Amino acid sequence: MKQQQKNGFTLIELMVTVAIVGILAGMAYPSYQDSVMKSRRADAKGALLGFANAMERHFTETNSYLGAGTTAGNTGAPTIFSTTSPIDGGTPYYNLTINAATASTYTLNAAPTGAQTNDKCGTLSLTQTGVRGISTALSVTDCW
Repeated sequence: MKQQQKNGFTLIELMVTVAIVGILAGMAYPSYQDSVMKSRRADAKGALLGFANAMERHFTETNSYLGAGTTAGNTGAPTIFSTTSPIDGGTPYYNLTINAATASTYTLNAAPTGAQTNDKCGTLSLTQTGVRGISTALSVTDCW
């Protein structure tokens, strides 16, 4: 009498496969998180540039950058542009603010919030002359 051969996986083969998948996932997830943060940062940079365009339009209309913010010192949330990034709604990952504004100068900030607070670049900034900055010790070129 001939024995039938059984096909299938042993428990050890299954555990080795699960361990390999776990190791691959452990390496891939941090890379994925970094990519997500970079894409959110890119959206914030685009929002800052759009905010700067709104400031220039405001200057064209009033011959001053003053009056674009919600407070008397022309700091804080803008009244002429979205206050968060992404600007089209959804979960905010950056808060857009006017750091300082005078009749002829301004500094705009995009401060990370929510899931983006651990971003390695910190707060992004942009001035009326196009000077870009960050609040961390990294190189500006790494973040912009």
